[in-house]
Amino acid sequence: MVSNKNHFYIVDDDESVCRALGTLLGTYGFSTKSFSCAEEFFSAVPNSAPGCLILDIHLPGINGWEAQQRLSDSGSKRPVILISSDEDGGRMKQVFQAGAVGYLQKPFKDQELADLIRLVV
Repeated sequence: MVSNKNHFYIVDDDESVCRALGTLLGTYGFSTKSFSCAEEFFSAVPNSAPGCLILDIHLPGINGWEAQQRLSDSGSKRPVILISSDEDGGRMKQVFQAGAVGYLQKPFKDQELADLIRLVV
């Protein structure tokens, strides 16, 4: 595991999204680790581990909103970018209230993710 914010954790139950994000982030020089559900992430990654989280909202078990709340309640300072195929529909306000640094609607452009990455690294 890396010792700075140049590591991204990807939590999405769609393996192709995890692969695509891992490849894209790799081109920017970031290392990644993917998980298919929030429970896997919480079991494998200590709260104190550095890095940023890209978190899908619609997950089996603990959904993205619940996972974000759990992180906030634990005092985690890990930056979180929420992603979803849902239309925005005013979701940005809810995202920021939840403590995330941003929201991307799938499918999103590489540049949109790059812009959010600049906020967290």
